[in-house]
Amino acid sequence: MSNLNVVAVITAKSGSEAVVEGALRELAGASKNDQGCVSYDLFASESAPGAFVTIEVWESQADLDAHMASPHIAQMITVAGDHLDGFPALHTLRSLAS
Repeated sequence: MSNLNVVAVITAKSGSEAVVEGALRELAGASKNDQGCVSYDLFASESAPGAFVTIEVWESQADLDAHMASPHIAQMITVAGDHLDGFPALHTLRSLAS
């Protein structure tokens, strides 16, 4: 079975970038220790101020589901939820390269 690749785009409300970045940094640090996490990288967009991107690799959908139900996801929502400009866009990816 191949790994599950996920990209999430999270956008902060104007003026809330530091709050969202701090919450996402905490989330990224904790997520790297989750069962089935192969990699979890956090980026700030250079072309869209206030946009943050995670690029994640999970061993399975079950591992991703457990991550989404984890206490550190709940903590990020508690800390940053009111500072987000909409719901994060989550993309699971299917490779087209052979």
